[in-house]
Amino acid sequence: MENILRQKAKELLASGEVKVVIGYGWNRAKTRTTPVFITDAADTGQLVWNPLCVNNLSVYLTRKFKDIQALGKPAIVAKGCDIRNIAVLISEAQIKREDVYVIGMACQGVVYKQELWQGELKPNIMPTKCHNCDVRNPHLSDFVVGGKVDFTPPEEPAGMVFDKIRDLDSKSPSERWAFWVKEFSRCIKCYACRQVCSLCYCERCITEKNMPQWIETSAHPRGNLSWNLIRAMHLTGRCTFCGECERACPVNIPLNLVNQKMIMVVKDAFDFKSGYDEKVHPPMIVFSPDDKENFIK
Repeated sequence: MENILRQKAKELLASGEVKVVIGYGWNRAKTRTTPVFITDAADTGQLVWNPLCVNNLSVYLTRKFKDIQALGKPAIVAKGCDIRNIAVLISEAQIKREDVYVIGMACQGVVYKQELWQGELKPNIMPTKCHNCDVRNPHLSDFVVGGKVDFTPPEEPAGMVFDKIRDLDSKSPSERWAFWVKEFSRCIKCYACRQVCSLCYCERCITEKNMPQWIETSAHPRGNLSWNLIRAMHLTGRCTFCGECERACPVNIPLNLVNQKMIMVVKDAFDFKSGYDEKVHPPMIVFSPDDKENFIK
C-alpha cells in the first residue's frame, strides 16, 4: 500500500494538481509515526502507512493552520474515520470539496496509543472506534489505496466505552453528576483536546472571551466543569468519535464517554450520525417540522 500511496502522491505533486500532501512519516528513531507535509514530489518516499497511523490529520485542513493553507491545495491521507471529520468540515462550509484531494486508505484498524505497539495489531490495543468501524472502506475519496476490507461491525456497539456508558446510565443523576465533577476536576486547562480536534475550529474560542468572562480561565473546578461541558455541547451532533481528544488528554479524562453518549442521544432524537454525507447539515443548525419537540410545530 505504501508504494501505491507514494506513487499517487508523487503524481499529484508533479502534475501540480496539489501543492502539499499531508500524510504520515516516521519519526527520527522510526518508533512512531508523525504528520508530514510533503511539497516536493522527490520527497514522497517519506510517506508511510501502518497501524501506527492513528492521528486524525483532518485538523490540518482547518483555519488553525494558516501556514499550511498558504501552501495551496492539499491532498490528505485519510482513514475512513478521518474522512468523516472532513465531511463535517465540508458540510459546515469550512472547506470546499473541490479544494481538497482525499487519498482514502483502506484500514484494518490502528493502535489506541503508539506506545502500545509491539509489532502486531491485536484487538486489545485497538480503540473502541476500530471495533465498531463501518468506514474501513473509505467513503468520500478521490483515490483509494488498498483492496476492499472485509469487516462487518457488530449490530450492537461493543467495547469498553459502551460498557462504561451503560454502567453510568444505570446510576442515578446525582451519581452521574458526581462522576463527571470528579473527572473534570482533574482538568489542567491545557486545551490539548481542543487543539487536536478538527471540529474545534473557532478562531476565538469561548474560553478566550472575557467581555463577559464566560469561563474561568484558571484550572479551577468551576472553570473546568464549564469548559468541558460547553465543549461537549458544541460537539453534539458533530463529533464523529475519532477519539483524538481523549488520546491527547495528559490526565486521561474519559472524554470518549461524554462524546459518545451525546452521539447516542443525537442518534436517538434525530436518527443522525455525523460524517457520512457532506451534503447534510448537523441537526443542531437546522430544523424540521418532523422534529420531536412540540415547540417547533
